[in-house]
Amino acid sequence: MSTEYRIASPHLAQFVQAIWRQAGSTAREAELVADHLVQANLAGHDSHGVGMIPSYMASLAQGQLQLNQHAEVVRDAGAVLTLDGARGFGQVVASEAMALGIERAGKLGLAAVALHNAHHIGRIGHWAEQCARAGFISIHFVNVVGDPMVAPFGGSDRRFGTNPFCAIFPRPDRTPLLLDFATSGIAFGKTRVAYNKGLSVAPGYLIDEHGQPTTEPKVMHEAPFGSLLPFGLHKGYALAAMCEILGGALSGGRTTHAATLKTDSDAIFNCMTTLILDPQAFDAPQMQAEAEAFIGWVKASPPSGEQPIAVPGEWEEANRAARLEQGIPIDATTWRQIGAAAEQVGMASGELADYRAQARQA
Repeated sequence: MSTEYRIASPHLAQFVQAIWRQAGSTAREAELVADHLVQANLAGHDSHGVGMIPSYMASLAQGQLQLNQHAEVVRDAGAVLTLDGARGFGQVVASEAMALGIERAGKLGLAAVALHNAHHIGRIGHWAEQCARAGFISIHFVNVVGDPMVAPFGGSDRRFGTNPFCAIFPRPDRTPLLLDFATSGIAFGKTRVAYNKGLSVAPGYLIDEHGQPTTEPKVMHEAPFGSLLPFGLHKGYALAAMCEILGGALSGGRTTHAATLKTDSDAIFNCMTTLILDPQAFDAPQMQAEAEAFIGWVKASPPSGEQPIAVPGEWEEANRAARLEQGIPIDATTWRQIGAAAEQVGMASGELADYRAQARQA
């Protein structure tokens, strides 16, 4: 029997919206959450897609995630805005934060937006793409408060989160250049996907509770817990540390240390500091031409293997095209967990059966 399903993105989005409306979200909140999660799957980042629903549902049940909240401006310093996310859905409050930053950058040429106390803000590239659609460059520093999963370079246990870094460069009528990655070698969610599928991960990404290398994702999901490793040895660790400080402390939020460690909670809380730049404010009339000249120069390098040379953002775009055509793949364990979350909030059995019937075995 197949261990994977395929479901068309519109059907999946409808299902996710229905789950969160049933849980108590407004129609708009449910729409924003569904769009973000499904778009993450379409981009190939299943770690931040609909597989997050069971975690969010657990956080809601524990009184951590707060429905129908909005970002509140706690300080307006002109080009700098500081916002409190009120423990609301990150898919809502981060969208509102970016909208305010885009508006301010349009007036001033640049803006810095600091967001703290936000429930999981998901795939950071989604917020960069929001900026790029407005024609703006953005740079994002993010931390994960009190939820250590990654060992420092030279360390043997978990001390900080996966702390993403993201930057985007818009290109008129073309896919923007998008850099978006966890500063761990792989995202925690990718270990969840591997764990649910019964797969191992590649060497070099995990250590067990004794600090020894392992390829078993269960060390991130079953006690005694191991740790992720930073990408690029000392370089990834250093960038993670800067994301912790610039994303957490500078935003008015918290960093990870003994006083902020979460206990008995599935909640994920993020802080994010974002720089938004209007290219038109710079004296760079050849900016796009120079960018395209560089891209062309790089892509002209003879490939070392069978795959063509890609630039940042093209991997996501290729996934998006394929999954829009073929449907979004979801492993059987995750699909069962999503169905269980729908049952948990009281979705009618007939309605749930209709949504389940929209998935086909791959």
